[in-house]
Amino acid sequence: MNALEYLEKRLEKEQFEKIKAIDNPELHEFLARYIELLNPDRVFVCTDSEEDELYVRWKALYYGEERLLETPGHTVHYDSYYDQARDKANTKLLVPGGKKLPFLNTLDREEGLREIHELMKDVMKGKELFVCFFVLGPKESVFTIPAVQLTDSAYVAHSEFILYRKGYEEFKRLGRQAKFLKFVHSEGELDERKTSRNLDKRRIYIDLEDETVYSVNTQYGGNTIGLKKLAFRLTIRRAVKEGWLSEHMFLMRVNGPNGRKTYFTGAYPSMCGKTSTAMIPWENIVGDDLAFIVPMKGEARGANVEKGVFGIIQGVNPEDDPIIWKVLHSQHEIIFSNVLIKDGKPYWNDMGIPIPDEGENHSGRWWRGKKDEEGNEIPPSHKNARFTVSLEAFPNVDLEALNAPCGVKIGGMIFGGRDKDTWPPVREAFNWKHGVVTMGAALESETTAATLGKEGVRAFNPMAILDFMSVHLGEYIDNYLKFAEKITEEPKIFAVNYFLRDEKGNWLNHKLDKAVWLKWMELRVHGDVEAIETPIGYIPKYDDLKRLFREVLGKGYSREDYEKQFTIRVPKLLAKIERIERIYREQVGEVPGEFYRILGEERQRLRDARARYGDYISPFRFEE
Repeated sequence: MNALEYLEKRLEKEQFEKIKAIDNPELHEFLARYIELLNPDRVFVCTDSEEDELYVRWKALYYGEERLLETPGHTVHYDSYYDQARDKANTKLLVPGGKKLPFLNTLDREEGLREIHELMKDVMKGKELFVCFFVLGPKESVFTIPAVQLTDSAYVAHSEFILYRKGYEEFKRLGRQAKFLKFVHSEGELDERKTSRNLDKRRIYIDLEDETVYSVNTQYGGNTIGLKKLAFRLTIRRAVKEGWLSEHMFLMRVNGPNGRKTYFTGAYPSMCGKTSTAMIPWENIVGDDLAFIVPMKGEARGANVEKGVFGIIQGVNPEDDPIIWKVLHSQHEIIFSNVLIKDGKPYWNDMGIPIPDEGENHSGRWWRGKKDEEGNEIPPSHKNARFTVSLEAFPNVDLEALNAPCGVKIGGMIFGGRDKDTWPPVREAFNWKHGVVTMGAALESETTAATLGKEGVRAFNPMAILDFMSVHLGEYIDNYLKFAEKITEEPKIFAVNYFLRDEKGNWLNHKLDKAVWLKWMELRVHGDVEAIETPIGYIPKYDDLKRLFREVLGKGYSREDYEKQFTIRVPKLLAKIERIERIYREQVGEVPGEFYRILGEERQRLRDARARYGDYISPFRFEE
């Protein structure tokens, strides 16, 4: 029998009619193949109706993957104690012959498909399969990419309804023209807490050729929410092939003088200030994580891939994060994951208010001082605990930009990471290519709890995208450099560093100083203020920052603080260039020739400055 005949035989009539309404034989064949392999007891097909979304939310509670909290609309979900972050080791790109790519975890495609299909055979027996349709990017636009998700986790399906735009009607509209991405997930066998049991068989395999992602024996969102970082690998590959950019970037509006609106994208590794930057109360958020950027009529136009936030909750407090705090205490629909629950209320690390001494968290029943099997003390919530909420819940969301079919014009692009001793707090590249090479492609950051492994290690992470790369890094950078040839108005590129310390280990930035750096960048995009030329780009003038600190934060800003922050640390910067060049020559291999030319020019500028001014150069020296 053909695919539709099989689906008619296997599905209940109402669910089959939903599939039959989509005229796409490729979709029918995909569904038939995996329904037969997964072998669920029943299948529910989600349309764009509110009833279908409510059904999924109810099933997340019914199956015990989520539980109600005291505030209406709030639920909590727990992942297994050892399933709390992206599993980099078991996330593999399936490529023919297992071709090796720098920094990427590859596996022979045939071998990987064979293994994952064996793990998934009958994995949904006794369970319900949810078939969900979504789109990446705004609907009916140049950014739109349709996607279909198969999952036996109502929590995963519920999360995607919050995070992504519904796509059933788009599939119907596009019919056979839909060039869609495919995701197959099973949480596998569950334990008594309704968390994945067989973590030794946790696998996340990404088939680049067929644009299909497989995920099994895991529930953590970064491993299972298909349209997020898993789809990201597929869209990066598409973007490089087609000449646009799919980036690990927020998209926000910075409000300039006289009502001016300037849009910025920003790439930061996890826990490096990305979300808090995008959420500054007096600016406007469009997206906090992923952006598509396309050349359009000479401009770089950007759109948020998503419509919600899957954010890290640790450290969110009313003083530093007033917008997020307000949202988390509203009655909007929110899924809290891996936090402490006491009397129906969520608590998390460093939230700025007293936390109960006992309750329930990702380890089960919890009390202060509890230790895990390795003897490590268990904190109230996991350091990678999350909240999932729609952007519409945020009072400062720019809804017009979020839903704009043609996106928004990008005025500036920001790269930032955790760097205790090298980069100044903010600087501007001389031009697009200088920024791409010395700021984006040279990005390093200390590792955090968002991925499994040791924390606090300085890690090479170009464009904050290395964990998600799916093409050769040299090819990716070449696409970035060539992107400027497709536009007549280049976005200005900036680098920021919120984590600079002095020689005693004291912070040189306050958490809210980023708001001042943003205002300065907005002014630079429009040429409203001058800047100081240094060997590594343009930095702010002291008088401009002093004024902005007063206007934006209502506080003073001393010449001493400015000098400490914006000193050009020549030995550290030269050492960084040596590290970056060595990585590219020894580990990356083939990259565009101009990459090394631009890096070499920066090295020479630093050497010349050292010969004239010494190793540590005050910013005031460059104004003499």
